[in-house]
Amino acid sequence: MSARRLSGPRPAAVRAAPDGMPRELGGRAVEGVREEWVVEDRWWTGRPLRRRYFELVLEDGVNAVVFRDLTSGRWFAQRGA
Repeated sequence: MSARRLSGPRPAAVRAAPDGMPRELGGRAVEGVREEWVVEDRWWTGRPLRRRYFELVLEDGVNAVVFRDLTSGRWFAQRGA
Protein backbone atom coordinates (compact mmCIF):
# COMPACT_ATOMS: atom_id res chain seq x y z
CA MET A 1 0.00 0.00 0.00
CA SER A 2 1.43 3.40 -0.93
CA ALA A 3 1.18 6.41 1.30
CA ARG A 4 -0.83 9.37 0.12
CA ARG A 5 -0.86 12.87 1.45
CA LEU A 6 -4.04 14.00 3.20
CA SER A 7 -5.25 17.53 3.77
CA GLY A 8 -3.11 19.03 1.01
CA PRO A 9 -3.49 22.76 0.39
CA ARG A 10 -5.11 24.01 -2.80
CA PRO A 11 -4.95 27.51 -4.36
CA ALA A 12 -7.62 29.86 -2.99
CA ALA A 13 -9.21 33.05 -4.33
CA VAL A 14 -8.78 35.40 -1.36
CA ARG A 15 -9.33 39.15 -1.40
CA ALA A 16 -7.46 40.70 1.50
CA ALA A 17 -7.50 44.12 3.14
CA PRO A 18 -4.34 46.27 3.08
CA ASP A 19 -3.43 44.87 6.53
CA GLY A 20 -3.44 41.31 5.10
CA MET A 21 -6.69 40.17 6.73
CA PRO A 22 -8.94 38.11 4.41
CA ARG A 23 -12.16 39.88 3.41
CA GLU A 24 -13.50 37.40 0.83
CA LEU A 25 -12.91 33.75 0.02
CA GLY A 26 -14.15 32.56 -3.36
CA GLY A 27 -16.51 35.54 -3.62
CA ARG A 28 -18.05 34.92 -0.16
CA ALA A 29 -17.61 37.62 2.46
CA VAL A 30 -15.67 36.86 5.63
CA GLU A 31 -17.87 37.52 8.67
CA GLY A 32 -15.09 36.98 11.19
CA VAL A 33 -11.63 35.65 11.89
CA ARG A 34 -11.80 33.09 14.71
CA GLU A 35 -8.05 32.56 14.98
CA GLU A 36 -4.82 33.61 13.32
CA TRP A 37 -1.34 32.09 13.63
CA VAL A 38 2.04 31.95 11.89
CA VAL A 39 3.96 28.76 11.13
CA GLU A 40 7.69 28.94 10.46
CA ASP A 41 9.27 25.53 9.96
CA ARG A 42 12.11 23.84 8.10
CA TRP A 43 14.17 27.04 8.52
CA TRP A 44 17.29 24.89 8.64
CA THR A 45 16.68 23.54 5.10
CA GLY A 46 16.90 25.05 1.66
CA ARG A 47 13.08 25.14 1.52
CA PRO A 48 11.82 26.89 4.65
CA LEU A 49 8.10 27.07 5.29
CA ARG A 50 6.55 30.40 6.30
CA ARG A 51 2.75 30.65 6.43
CA ARG A 52 0.17 32.94 8.03
CA TYR A 53 -3.00 30.97 8.77
CA PHE A 54 -6.55 32.23 9.34
CA GLU A 55 -9.57 30.32 10.58
CA LEU A 56 -12.52 32.12 9.00
CA VAL A 57 -16.28 32.23 9.39
CA LEU A 58 -17.89 33.04 6.05
CA GLU A 59 -21.16 34.89 5.46
CA ASP A 60 -23.04 31.61 4.96
CA GLY A 61 -21.78 30.22 8.31
CA VAL A 62 -19.16 27.93 6.77
CA ASN A 63 -15.82 27.68 8.58
CA ALA A 64 -12.68 27.68 6.44
CA VAL A 65 -8.94 27.65 7.02
CA VAL A 66 -6.74 29.57 4.60
CA PHE A 67 -3.11 30.57 4.65
CA ARG A 68 -0.87 32.99 2.84
CA ASP A 69 2.54 31.67 1.87
CA LEU A 70 4.79 34.41 3.23
CA THR A 71 7.50 33.62 0.69
CA SER A 72 5.44 33.64 -2.52
CA GLY A 73 2.48 35.76 -1.32
CA ARG A 74 0.03 33.19 -2.72
CA TRP A 75 -3.14 32.11 -0.89
CA PHE A 76 -4.23 28.52 -0.23
CA ALA A 77 -7.17 26.75 1.41
CA GLN A 78 -6.35 23.95 3.82
CA ARG A 79 -8.65 20.94 3.57
CA GLY A 80 -9.98 19.08 6.57
CA ALA A 81 -8.99 15.49 7.24
